[in-house]
Amino acid sequence: MNIQSIEQEVLSLPIEDRARLAEKLLSSLDVLSKQEIEKLWLVEAERRASEIDNGIVQLVSAEEVERRIQAILQ
Repeated sequence: MNIQSIEQEVLSLPIEDRARLAEKLLSSLDVLSKQEIEKLWLVEAERRASEIDNGIVQLVSAEEVERRIQAILQ
């Protein structure tokens, strides 16, 4: 069984069952080893770098972020 078929099957469950499963899956992430956490962060960093390199996302300067935050807070 691959992830796509599992996902399809899970999404067809009643909402209560999906919520219970989601809670179990999320709580299972709390027991990752340091090495597993580092591996996940590395995968995420590589994904983000790829998005930047491929022009999918654009970088925003710290000054621009601060300006946007100030605009929201005012």
